[in-house]
Amino acid sequence: MTEAGIPEGTRPVIGPSRQAVIDIISELRKHDGTFSGQEQRVADYIIANLERAAHQTLSEIAVASSVSVATVNRFCRSLGCNGFKDFKIRLAQHVAVSLRYIQPATTSDHPSDDLVDYIFDILVRALELARPQLDPEVIEKVIDALAESNRIVFLGVGGGSTNIASEGANRFFRLGIPTQSISDGFQQRMIASTLGRGDVVFAISSTGWPQELLDSVTIARQYGATTLCLTQKSSPLANACDLSIGIDLENEPDIFKPSSARSVFSAIVDVLAFGVARRNPNRSRENLRRIRSSLVALHQTTRPHPIGD
Repeated sequence: MTEAGIPEGTRPVIGPSRQAVIDIISELRKHDGTFSGQEQRVADYIIANLERAAHQTLSEIAVASSVSVATVNRFCRSLGCNGFKDFKIRLAQHVAVSLRYIQPATTSDHPSDDLVDYIFDILVRALELARPQLDPEVIEKVIDALAESNRIVFLGVGGGSTNIASEGANRFFRLGIPTQSISDGFQQRMIASTLGRGDVVFAISSTGWPQELLDSVTIARQYGATTLCLTQKSSPLANACDLSIGIDLENEPDIFKPSSARSVFSAIVDVLAFGVARRNPNRSRENLRRIRSSLVALHQTTRPHPIGD
């Protein structure tokens, strides 16, 4: 047994010359110019032909680089891959997700004449696309579940969904409902295991695929909690929850634009919070009054003022 309690022989061995490869394209760039003469030819070819190389065979890359098959194999191992097959899989994966970020943007992709109109139009289009997808009956059922809950736990992973989950907690605690947001996968599972009837888990994800969320809603549902989600239609997360608000949004080609999902999801959280406040008007008004009163000393004004700003 090792010091961590892991049986000998089961821990992967990574030596100084065999580092775990996370981003094959970055590794290529980092070591460019440091390979042996023959291996550098392979690197030069692949860097210049990423998309093509991702679909070529071992012999095709060797011919295109004017080297032997053995040299290509050595090159792959020099990068930390377990041979050509491992290298090709990693290259294909990273080219698939990285190509749109590697290729230089055209002028039309980045209008500079009126950035305000450009960004605002993107957000307006996203809201217009989302609005007809919202099922009023589902929205009402989600509002009912939230309004009647003893406790709400918002879950999100990643930058965008985590921020929306945090905003959800920020909106709903003001209405007198104990609310929190969690982004850590381990803590999500632990909190989910403490929930029961009358509690609500609200998972947020633009894709509906994060395993942390799938596990957590399954755990919470097992113990009787109501599971809600705001995510992509027909995704695994949508199918795993009691009620799902499903939204399909276009994938904008401009990689520098703001996230459409973030803006749409934030607006939907506003709709739900407004609906819950109206469902429990007396409790909501009293809690908002208390919060506003607690901030008078900080704001030093009695004029209308955003609560919590």
